[in-house]
Formats: sequence, structure tokens, C-alpha cells
Amino acid sequence: MKNRAAALEAIRGHSFDLCVIGGGATGLGCALDATLRGLKTVLIDAGDLVAATSSASTKLVHGGVRYLQQAVTEFDFGQYAMVKKALHERTGMLKNAPYLAHPLDILVPCASAWELFYFGFGMKMYDWLAGAGSLSRSRVLSKEESLRRMPTLRKSGLAGTVSYSDGQFDDARYGLALAQSVAEQGGEVLNYAKLTRFDKDAAGRLTAATVLDRISGESFTLSARIFLNCAGTRADQIRHLASPAAPPRLRFSKGSHIVLPASSLNSQSALLVPKTSDGRVVFIIPWFGSTLVGTTDQEVELDAPLHVTPEEADYLLGQVNRHLDLSLTPSDIVAAFAGVRPLVAKGDAKRTAKLIRDHEIESDPLSGLISVLGGKWTTYRAMAEDGIDQVQRALNGKITPCRTHDFPLAGSQGYRPDFSSDLARHLSEKFGMQAGLILELAKTEPELGQAIAAGSPALRAELVYGVRFEMAQTIEDLLARRVGLQFHSWRLAAEAAPVAGAVLARELGWSEERTRQAVADYLDRLAGLWRNIGAEEKQQ
Repeated sequence: MKNRAAALEAIRGHSFDLCVIGGGATGLGCALDATLRGLKTVLIDAGDLVAATSSASTKLVHGGVRYLQQAVTEFDFGQYAMVKKALHERTGMLKNAPYLAHPLDILVPCASAWELFYFGFGMKMYDWLAGAGSLSRSRVLSKEESLRRMPTLRKSGLAGTVSYSDGQFDDARYGLALAQSVAEQGGEVLNYAKLTRFDKDAAGRLTAATVLDRISGESFTLSARIFLNCAGTRADQIRHLASPAAPPRLRFSKGSHIVLPASSLNSQSALLVPKTSDGRVVFIIPWFGSTLVGTTDQEVELDAPLHVTPEEADYLLGQVNRHLDLSLTPSDIVAAFAGVRPLVAKGDAKRTAKLIRDHEIESDPLSGLISVLGGKWTTYRAMAEDGIDQVQRALNGKITPCRTHDFPLAGSQGYRPDFSSDLARHLSEKFGMQAGLILELAKTEPELGQAIAAGSPALRAELVYGVRFEMAQTIEDLLARRVGLQFHSWRLAAEAAPVAGAVLARELGWSEERTRQAVADYLDRLAGLWRNIGAEEKQQ
């Protein structure tokens, strides 16, 4: 990508075929699809790229075992169709960015022969739905084999497990790879650019938007033939800007996760808790040297606080302690995060957990705004294809072929994993074939070859790369989404904050006072996150 200043210059005062509003999975997927079909495309986001729901997922590329169970037990064809589509899309996500997505073995603990049969049959159906896209055949494992795979499994009451495969991915880096791919194909991308109003022609059709540059505080006009609303949880707000009488379409579900040390799981396999006391499923997953546990599913209002509460942390810890031979407490949590899912309100579903995670394309006949609502990460590409099909219908009625089914994302062309050292593996899994650019920076300035924090594999060169080529503007942009440290360890993120602040000061010309304040604000935010989960002592 261009640096942010150059991107702003390429966008301000220019006209486009399509303006995509929202830089999450859906918006980035739409921008890439549109650019590949030859549309002059710009994407804007009010915050950082993949800063909200799209970087707060459970990091799984999956059809959804829970949704398949609902489809069968409740005779719900909508859930069935969504799972089948997601399993098809899973194959493409793994193939198009192999350095960011890979198969993951998952075990389902069973307490009886009946459960082994029941879940074994269910996973065979999952295999069958995946068809040629099946990652590996599911099978029933004995108690002994299960404990060899996962030594921390609680032995008492364990009859065995059912093993199956889904995909795992780095959601934030996958989104950034999409953004880089858009830029490489000639599209424009800009973060911290908030759409504040629409301009309309005499017939009420959208013609332009006023955009606030949240970095400089200045506004500019952006003209486009079509505006595509991919704002996720804020989609209803964009719909209201275009048509004030538009009724809300979304309901919101909060999903919380906690992160534990890798030793908690001590396995390359993940664990699926198939049924909790409230009917949810919970995953316990090996994740970049940590153990990720999630998720919850609680209906919330749009502006509810986005942090993990003590109750949510206790709930997730309870699932870990119940199924693993452990007695963990909040003081064992090393990081946590939460996101809000935008779900399309349909029918008379009383709980968000019952709403289908499918998407809908809405076209406003008055303003011309097209909105992509709902969906999930695994189906982002299919959502984008449907959205851009509708854009082309609105532009000239001619739909050109979609090219994203097998389009390698930036960093994937010619990729071969490099595990020759821990550093090579880290860079390979974060940047793919672009890892050489990081090493070049470190070679040019040897101090950039130093780690950003003791115990972290990330180099200072990655921070510089994040500012120069990935539009990072804040410490959290760098430590959460560019290198991922905030999602893995709040302690290491706190240690790296002054380093990230110094890089931003050098690259963006920050004053000493601004840098000092940015570091202090970030550390205060981390301290608040510790307090929110009831683990104040870990701040020390």
C-alpha cells in the first residue's frame, strides 16, 4: 500500500466508480473484487483497517459445527445452506493465503459411547458437506489416543474424542493482505477517513460524500457513481445517512475471548467443547504460542463497552477447567479481547445465538446505496461477490466474471514456508513472500533487527513497515493489528509501547510530548483491560 499521506493525495478531490465504506473483511473483499473487475475503486474506514469485529474473531475458517447441529435438530434449511457455503469458501481462504491460513485438528471430548457415535456421525456429515474441500476425514479416537494428542485433557469421565479438521487463520494480517492486494491491483485504501454526510442529485441519488480526515481534522469531498455500505456494526448508521427513514436491520452479539499460556493446552490440536450449560460451544485453540479460548454469544446494544468482563472471563475459564486437568484463575489470563457481530434481524428469533450468520444485499431504491449486511469471516469472499454483482447491475446491468475464487493474496505468490529459524518462521507466517522487505529494513538499519520486547519474535523493522506500507497511525494499530502482540500478551505489549511510540515519532514527525502522551494513554488502556477482567495484580 501507499503510505497514508500518498493515499490521501490520490483520493482527495478525485472521482471513482465505486466507494466502499468500511475496511473490515467484507469491505476489503468487496474492494478487491471490484478492482479485479475493472472498477475504479476507493475504500475508506472511519478507524483503522480490520480494527473492529474483523480482528476479534475466534481465528477459525470454518463452516460452523454448531450451525450444522442447529440445522439438523431444528430442521433449519437456512443454517444448512450457510454451513455448506462456508465449507466451500473455507477451501478458498486457505488456498489464497497459505501463509496466513492452515488446517487445524480439533478434538471433541465425549463422555460415553453414545456421544462418540452422535458426534462421530455429525462430523461425518460435516465431511460430506465439505465434499472435495474436506481437509481430512474425521474419526473417533480412543481415550488413550486422545490423551496422547492432548495430555492436559481431563481423564475422568472421558470415553474418547472425535477428531475433525477446520481452518485457522490470522484475521488481522489476512485483512491487511486483502488491503495490500487492493492497492497492488490499482485500488485506493484509506483509514481514519470518516464519512460524515452524503450529497445527492435532484432525484435523491447519492453522488458524493463528505469525508473527515481524522488525522488532520480536515474534510474533503469524494465523488463516486455508487456507494457500497460495508460498515459492519455501523451499517445502519450509513443507511440512515443515505435515507433518514430507513429502519434498522441489525442486531448485535458480543463475542469475548481470553488468552492463556501455551502450556494450558500443551497440544497442536484444538478442543471443541460441544455443549455448555447455556447451549453454546467453546473452542480452546493453540494460537501462535498461546492458548485462545472463546467465544461467548451475548446480545448487546451497539455502543456497549467492548471489553471482557469478569463474568465472561470466569465463564470461559470454567469451560477450560471443566475439560482440561487444570485449575486456572483470572490471574492466569495473559490477554483478552471482545468484538461485536452484526447480525441481520430476521423472523422471530428471540436470541442472537439463533440468528443465521448469513448475509444479505440490500439496495435502497431512493438513494442508490447498496449495503452488505451480516455474514462471517469465512464467507467474506462470497459476500463480496454478491455485493459487486449488485454494484454492476446498478452501474450498467452487465456482470463481469468474479476473479477472487482463486486469486492469491499479496505475499502468497510462490510462497514456501521457511522454518529454518524461529525468526524465519515468524516472518514467514506474518508476511509470506513479503518477509524479505522486513529483512531489508533490518539490514539497512541494524537497530531495526532488534526485538520490540524481550520474549517477542517481532522486530522493530515490522513496526517501521507497518507505518510506511500499512498505514499504521497509532501504537494500537502497530501492536494489535500489524504485529499482533496485544492479542497475545498485554505484558509484552506494555513493554513494547515505548518502542512503538518512538517508531511513530520518527516516521510521522511526532513531538516528544505527543509521543509521551500516546505511550501513557496506551498503557492506561492496557491497565484498564486488566482491571476489567478482575486481574489487577497482573499489571505489576
